[in-house]
Amino acid sequence: MNHDEAVRQKATERYLLDELDADTRDQFEEHLFDCQDCAVDLRAGAMFVEQSKVILGQPEVSVPVRVPATAKPGWFAWLRPALAVPVLALLLAVIGYQNFVQVPHLESAANQPQALPYASVNISTRGVVKTTVTTVPGQDFNLFVSIPPDAAYAAYTLELHNPAGQLKWSLRIPASSPDDTRSIHVPGAGLEQGTYQLVVKGITASGQSLDLGNYPVELQLQK
Repeated sequence: MNHDEAVRQKATERYLLDELDADTRDQFEEHLFDCQDCAVDLRAGAMFVEQSKVILGQPEVSVPVRVPATAKPGWFAWLRPALAVPVLALLLAVIGYQNFVQVPHLESAANQPQALPYASVNISTRGVVKTTVTTVPGQDFNLFVSIPPDAAYAAYTLELHNPAGQLKWSLRIPASSPDDTRSIHVPGAGLEQGTYQLVVKGITASGQSLDLGNYPVELQLQK
């Protein structure tokens, strides 16, 4: 998936709403690693969703409205000025905050160098070696995955499973030599604290997939 396809399919909005099918979701997540624009849009959307949850979770303010005893509430009762004005004001405040504060801030931050947390995973390591990444909620991080060159494989697939065992994303990368150390940019949005599993698979020229190992990645979130 390229950027034009992502925009045409409204992939960012549908990704946040969990409306993408499995194949399209995988293609979009792979696209995120190479497209800064879509990554910024995704972070802005995720922040908007979180901000909306905070605002909508606040206690409602009751507005007294005189209603005749014989009147029955209809479908458009919420359009009464006493209710419509506060609702519209809230929506305008959220939209204005996004347009004039959050989005410009995210665009500026995206153009600035960042020192992201990172960890290294060496799939040739024997035994269970847990990798630890310490970051803050929602922050991206990098995984440096070292894969020893092997002529038997034409490509590799990396899968990240959350602590509940659910697949978060899958990334296919071509094989290269002599050094197969890859820097994998991991989006932090939606990740919770716990032990994730990085599953590495080798793909032969004929398309056969072989498991090369599961590697635990401990994600520690600081507040």
